[in-house]
Amino acid sequence: MAAVGQVAGVSQARAWWLAARPRTLGVGVAPVVVGTALAWLHGSARAAPAGVALVAAVLIQIGTNLANDAFDHERGADGPDRLGPARASQLGWLTPLQLKRAAAAVLGVAALAGLYLASVGGWPIVAVGLFSLVAAVAYTGGPWPLGYHGLGDLAVFVFFGVVAVCGTFYVQTLSLTLAAVAASIPVGALATAVLVVNNLRDLETDRRAGKRTLAVRLGRRRTLREYAALVLLPYALVPGFAVGVGLPLALPLLSLPSAASLLRRVTRRPSGPGLNAALADTARLCLVWAALFAAGVVASGWIGTGA
Repeated sequence: MAAVGQVAGVSQARAWWLAARPRTLGVGVAPVVVGTALAWLHGSARAAPAGVALVAAVLIQIGTNLANDAFDHERGADGPDRLGPARASQLGWLTPLQLKRAAAAVLGVAALAGLYLASVGGWPIVAVGLFSLVAAVAYTGGPWPLGYHGLGDLAVFVFFGVVAVCGTFYVQTLSLTLAAVAASIPVGALATAVLVVNNLRDLETDRRAGKRTLAVRLGRRRTLREYAALVLLPYALVPGFAVGVGLPLALPLLSLPSAASLLRRVTRRPSGPGLNAALADTARLCLVWAALFAAGVVASGWIGTGA
């Protein structure tokens, strides 16, 4: 019998920590960093909306992760042959009901944060918040889960790229610019690359479980090409940002060696554990790229103002 405060030999605190999938949470931070840097360049950065947007983004990602853990287990996608990191419901650490209740609570707090953001940004932010919360559950839950019909990649690109960057920018500036939309594309691409690694690792088990992810539909070879395109696209866009905003926007190129290393590792088709490490490193690359981009935006602003 597990000791008090433990489930199946794992402490409850650690079970919840692992269920939140902390190694991927940088994907929720990255768009807020980029959107806030662009708001600063616009002359309209505001600490309170930026901070609340960050909290909301991370909470939505955690809520999504908790819901996915429960729904994937119930749909049979997390079988005993799973190659990915431990899933709380699969291993009996937490029940699907516990995870669903926790997901509802976390998303509820995110909704409260959204109320503040809506008071600042108005109805556009209300719409963004509602769609984001629905997508968090509909990714693997509901009657027609997006992830089971090959739409997970698109959902991640839209909500962790376009919506998150532009929403963060809008709630601080009450406007939307072409620069914000353009900057959302590389962030969304790298966020989606994280999901692609996940689905590449689980391709065979997902196929057997009837989970028709885009990786299952494309097959291994074309999924590898998708991953390469998503990782390289942000670097292909860097020259345009540098010319349009300022030379410091080339700073993300400093992370190109890490991106190249990741591409080599993933395309060599490593085992499940190897892809687990690549998944975490892709999430880290997303955050590093965003931080370097934000630093370049701030440096360009200082140069432009002579500061």
